[in-house]
Order: sequence, then C-alpha cells, then structure tokens
Amino acid sequence: MRTRSTARTPMLTEIGFGGAQIGNLSRPIDDDVARGAVDAAWDAGIRYFDTAPHYGLGLSERRLGAALRDRPRDDYVLSTKVGRLLIDSPETAHLPDDDGFAVPAAVRRRWDFSRDGILRSVEESLDRLGLDRIDIAYLHDPDEHWEAASTSGVGALIELREQGVVSAIGAGMNQAGMLADFVERCDVDMVMVAGRYTLLDDAAAERLLPLAAERGVGVVAAAVYNSGLLSSPRPPAEATHDYSTAPVELRDRAHAIADICERHGVDLPSAAIAHPLRRPEVVSVVVGLRTREQVESTLERYRTRIPAAVWTELTAAGLVAA
Repeated sequence: MRTRSTARTPMLTEIGFGGAQIGNLSRPIDDDVARGAVDAAWDAGIRYFDTAPHYGLGLSERRLGAALRDRPRDDYVLSTKVGRLLIDSPETAHLPDDDGFAVPAAVRRRWDFSRDGILRSVEESLDRLGLDRIDIAYLHDPDEHWEAASTSGVGALIELREQGVVSAIGAGMNQAGMLADFVERCDVDMVMVAGRYTLLDDAAAERLLPLAAERGVGVVAAAVYNSGLLSSPRPPAEATHDYSTAPVELRDRAHAIADICERHGVDLPSAAIAHPLRRPEVVSVVVGLRTREQVESTLERYRTRIPAAVWTELTAAGLVAA
C-alpha cells in the first residue's frame, strides 16, 4: 500500500483503519470479529490505526491494543484522541450507552481539555491499549470548547510531543472551520476532518486544505462516505447522511455522481475513497472497519483505478469541485 506524509507527520498508509466500528458503533460485535478485522487490515498492508476513548467507552482502544500488541511497534502508526475522560458510573452500569455505541454505560464521558485532563486521558488510553506509546494525539470534537482546547489542550499536547510521548498532535472534528483555526493559530502537525472533504461536501477546500498546504500540516480525511450515503453503488431511500436520513436533494446528487461513475466502469464508493487522495495535503483516508469482509471490500475499492474522465465529467456537471 502506498504511503504519504508531510514534514510534520509520520508516514501513513493511504488507507487507515477507523476504530469506531470495533467499539460496537450502532450494534455489537464479538471480540473475534473485531480481531479478525484488525488482522485482515494488517495482512492487507494497512499500517495506520485510529481509535478514541469515546468509541465504545474504551472498548475500541482495548480491542485495538490487544490486536496490535504483538506486532512490531515501529511498523505501524497509532492515533487516539483526548478531551473526553471516562469516569466510573456504577449507577448507570445497567443501562445502555446513550451516544451511539452498543455497550453498557458503566462509565460516562466528561469533557476536559485542561492540562491535567489531557495528561490523564493519554495515560488512561495507554493503559487501555496496553502499548508503550501513542504516535498521534488529536483533540476530539472541541466544537464547544475552543478556548480551552486551543490553549491548555494544545499546550499539554505540545508538552507530550516535546517529551516524546507522542510524535504528532492535532485535532479531529466533523467541521472544517475550526480545524482551519487550529492550523492557523496553533502549533499542530495534523488534523482529521470527518465528512467535510467528500464527493458531497468540500467545505475543507475553502480554508483548511490551503492552510494545511501552506504550513505543512497533514490532513486525514475520515467519514468519506458521509456516514452511509456514499457507501453503496446506488444509495437506497433510507440512506443516511451525517447519521440522519439523507435529504432527497443529496440522495439525487449521489445518484447523479453514480451515473457518471458507472458510465466509466467504476462505482460510487470507489470514487468516494479516491476523491480525497487527489489532494496532496491529504495523507490518509480513514475508513471505519468492522469485519474482515469490510476490510477486503475497502481495499478493492481503494485499488480501483478511477479514469481521469470521471473527474472531468463530474466537474463539468457541477457535481464535484475542480
């Protein structure tokens, strides 16, 4: 698998393993299925793995760490996230998690972008992972916490970078505007933008990507299927966009893109993966992977050659920006 980097980032494989699914996002899977997905990713050449405490209330970190623990540590890059601490909550342990993961609510999330909160988050992630270091630490979804995240949060991550605890620091969000602010105003190495540089949403192209190019900051593109709408060759009526039912106009636009793709012998999901990698600022596309079969289909899509005529026609039709 091809790799990419910038002067500020580790070398990443162009496809990264997104760990939310093995944290039981939306529905449960057992440990063997999760391990099979990680093993298949490794066998396919994927060497960038991303997780977070938020994913399954620590379950994703535990499963991913167990699957990677016996691999040569210098052979892969691991990222996790900070800003949500997991606090014991025995009084809710009999209830299901209320934030999208099929796990018991034995702990609760608490926002904390203070210096102590960041240091504690990294220490607890290392414990759950069972690994000796994290390569990349992202501030996770600081949408309502700019002041703390951009001061004490970034400051704590810089400390950890200077100490060699992490190699690179940044932020991961479902919006492009604040990520551009982080690149412009803070000493970050990379950002993860979810759902904002896709075939249907190019918000990141306005400020984020040009700023990243100017400053040598790497961009990881996540949620390139926009949470489902672009994951099938033909989006069904119940397809989701940003985790809600897709509006009719967006579904129609996805079908129009699919029409052009099919005329050139490729499918919509393959184009969705290829699109962000057209930009040199994008160092990896992270795809959420739950099973061995999903890994195999993702790699098949990644290896699909998209004719230049597809992009020319999509641009001419006004469906995708140049």
